[in-house]
Amino acid sequence: MARRSSWKIIRKKLTPYKLLIPQIILSMIFLVGIFIGIIQSFGVIPSLGLTKPTIKYYKEILSNVNMINSIVYSFRIAIISALFSTIIGVLISGIIVLNRRENSLYMKIIQLPIIIPHIVVALFTINILSKNGILARVVYSLGLISDQQEFPKVIFDSGGIGVIIAYLWKEIPFIIYFIIALMSKINNKLGEAAINLGASKWKAFFKVTLPLCKNTILSGFIIIFIFALGAYELPAILGATSPRALPVLTYVEYIHPDLQNRPYAMALNGIMILISLISATIYYYLVNSNFKSIKGDINK
Repeated sequence: MARRSSWKIIRKKLTPYKLLIPQIILSMIFLVGIFIGIIQSFGVIPSLGLTKPTIKYYKEILSNVNMINSIVYSFRIAIISALFSTIIGVLISGIIVLNRRENSLYMKIIQLPIIIPHIVVALFTINILSKNGILARVVYSLGLISDQQEFPKVIFDSGGIGVIIAYLWKEIPFIIYFIIALMSKINNKLGEAAINLGASKWKAFFKVTLPLCKNTILSGFIIIFIFALGAYELPAILGATSPRALPVLTYVEYIHPDLQNRPYAMALNGIMILISLISATIYYYLVNSNFKSIKGDINK
């Protein structure tokens, strides 16, 4: 009986680790794929007769005007969409928290865009913002333009406006969902204390609640920045043909008929991996420091 009891205890302790086995296997496959891709980015693909490591592919990418334009284009879209999504998301979260609407129908509506696939969002954007879209027809019907083709070019433009708008629609709800629970908890304790001491609601929010949410907000910004930088669907469907977004350019190089171009695609992936690793390190630091500081402040 004692042996059975000890065996049951051991099995119970091992259960969480057994449940992690599928995730561990998938992670190992993923890491192996990344490792192979990094090796190929240095020009080592034995099946193509490339066996000598070299950094020439990185050099050529960083000296090629078209590729540099693609990198700048991708960074511009990612930074602008992440920055505006974060600012708007924080302001909306503040309004919701200060009016105590965290569990209202508003939150259900706000969270709806998160579950909609990016391809569907792209099609919505085309139907609404293209020169033949709903908005162009409305503006034309109101007599503000004499022809629908006079409607400003919002999608398929080199500025990436349509891509940014689509990302805003997807990312603002994510920021709200990401920070609102913590913001509400802090505001209900420390924010209320500040109000009781004479501060207005908004002053307590900007002076007390918002500073304590700073690391979480920055973490949300980093997450959507990395996603916007590496996502393929929206830039491929809504973006310009020149310059191409970095993920789109990577795919084009990868499917190039000349397999000798494969290292260029992997080198572009290597650049995105490096940016992601740097961002992940910053995110890890922010999450840890935020957890320690917030835990201490709330438990006072």
